[in-house]
Amino acid sequence: MNLRRDVFQAIADPTRRAILLLVASQSMTAGAIASNFDTARPTVSKHLQILTECKLLEQEQNGREVYYHFNPNKMKEIAEWLMPFTKMWDDRYNKLEAVMKKYKPKK
Repeated sequence: MNLRRDVFQAIADPTRRAILLLVASQSMTAGAIASNFDTARPTVSKHLQILTECKLLEQEQNGREVYYHFNPNKMKEIAEWLMPFTKMWDDRYNKLEAVMKKYKPKK
């Protein structure tokens, strides 16, 4: 059974989230990315492949080097999915804050 990977599967792994944070600030080669981790380079390459398949990263060939770029548009898919939860949490925190403002400790 060959399941199509999606952004949620990609960000489920802490190493892939760390790679996204690295590449979000600047484009990097696979070797430069791998140098930030204590794992074998083929392991990092597999993570890069998954992130590329999910379109969270894009590749650009520059001579012999392949640079990985962060794709912020794909992150919108995650943000849009989280939006209802964010609203729910904000509402709950606001209600808690209102209760706490009314609370007066006994002396």
